[in-house]
Amino acid sequence: MDMLVTIAILAACLFAFNIGASGSAASMGVVYGAKVIKKRRMALFLAGIGAIVGALWGGQHVTNTLGKGIISEEIIDVPIAAIILLVAGGTLLITNYIGIPLSTSEVTVGAIVGIGISFQQLYVTNVIQIVSLWLIIPFIAFLITYTFEKLRVKIGHRIKWKIPHKVLAILLLITGFFEAIAAGMNNVANALGPLVGASIVSMEVGLPLLAIVVAFGSFLFGGKVLETNAKKITNLSLANGVVISSTTGVLVIIASFFGMPIPMTQVTTTAIVGISATKSWKLVWKQRIIHQIVKVWVTSPVISLVIAYSLTEIFVQKSFYTVTLLILTIVITFVLLKYEVKVDKKIGREWQANE
Repeated sequence: MDMLVTIAILAACLFAFNIGASGSAASMGVVYGAKVIKKRRMALFLAGIGAIVGALWGGQHVTNTLGKGIISEEIIDVPIAAIILLVAGGTLLITNYIGIPLSTSEVTVGAIVGIGISFQQLYVTNVIQIVSLWLIIPFIAFLITYTFEKLRVKIGHRIKWKIPHKVLAILLLITGFFEAIAAGMNNVANALGPLVGASIVSMEVGLPLLAIVVAFGSFLFGGKVLETNAKKITNLSLANGVVISSTTGVLVIIASFFGMPIPMTQVTTTAIVGISATKSWKLVWKQRIIHQIVKVWVTSPVISLVIAYSLTEIFVQKSFYTVTLLILTIVITFVLLKYEVKVDKKIGREWQANE
């Protein structure tokens, strides 16, 4: 059992480190892309500090949901916590390495649901609420940024006024840090929830420790994600950036206080898409990023759900026939993903040829 406790803690730290390198680092993408902060290390440092502040401010709410709000506390013991964290953290690590973006919240929830299905004990109503918000909140982000941009353009044509560049830069820096805080509130819980649910560590000890691990992950290995996210917003104005960061931050913080784990990357992306949609609806729906969002929404929870379910059946329930299911699922999933990449490249070449 001591070995399993060690494995669970190490898996949580690895997961938290990857959360920092992906989700937390991405929170400063708008600020960095707009060149309000020109030094990458400084942007990553602020992302890490924001994660710590957010986790200490309100990370306990989502932690409670992941620790006991999806399946019964009686189910989550040390072996189950280890499975959740190994599946969620391992899946995120592998898919980050091969370039398939996954949501940390969706991966974690999917793993917990898979275990709940294995034990046939699942708080279905809570799961439905969480999944519903995965769809609703990004859509709300899209509507907010779309509406604000429409109003900004309309008012700008009638009233010739401009907010000074320095004022907008300061506002964007503030809202960007606010978004980093939101990431900390929502994302640190993904690594901590199973540990608290299994009574391996307390909330008081776990939150600051894993928040620091997330911050280190952001600072040391978040550069690639930061650069990738910055490229998305190179054509956006400072005013657009303020709206995107503030919208994402407010929505994710509200969800966090209600204990709801939210895919923050999708919220930010749909907010950016909302800005783009004011210029051309047709062009937006042809962008590959839309297809990517849908792929992430579907594959993130499903992959971790099936793997967690299979491992629980094998190692906890001692039902070995699911080994076949596990192997077939992994093979089919990666075959489909590989096929989809080929199709995306073909569509891209055809689109360039038509232009």
